[in-house]
Amino acid sequence: MQAQTKKNTMRITVCAIGRMRDKNERALADDYLSRAQALGRNLGITDIKTIELDAKPTRELEGEALLAALPDNAFIIAMDETGRQRPSRDLANWLDSLKDGTHRDIAFVIGGADGHSAAVKAKANAMLSLGAMTWPHMLARIMLLEQVYRAISILARHPYHRD
Repeated sequence: MQAQTKKNTMRITVCAIGRMRDKNERALADDYLSRAQALGRNLGITDIKTIELDAKPTRELEGEALLAALPDNAFIIAMDETGRQRPSRDLANWLDSLKDGTHRDIAFVIGGADGHSAAVKAKANAMLSLGAMTWPHMLARIMLLEQVYRAISILARHPYHRD
């Protein structure tokens, strides 16, 4: 009798301060999210979701809200201008290595207009940047969701990503 190999699974959460109000931005974000969910199932990515939190009067209160909303024991990736920039293939390989490791839950966190609190930065396992330019929070969320979809498409060898 052969030993069964357990396929590692992962859930991805994108947790952000602020709510999308523009219907076009929402439609674009939802499109990338649904594409990532559909393609990710075959790779063991069982769930991808977004959590939107209301802005708070201080960065510290926003940080508390972000950390409270995350799954227990999540590998936290804080989106921050000081974070590491990764090419799309590198991001894909990194997410795959996290999935194949001990990380069942991955949480990307996007802070409010004033960035992340010290508590979020201290709790983060990694910091990731979308580049040196400053982006509005809603566009940053769409760009992150697109990059998650792109990473999944790379891992699935789907033709969306072209070299």
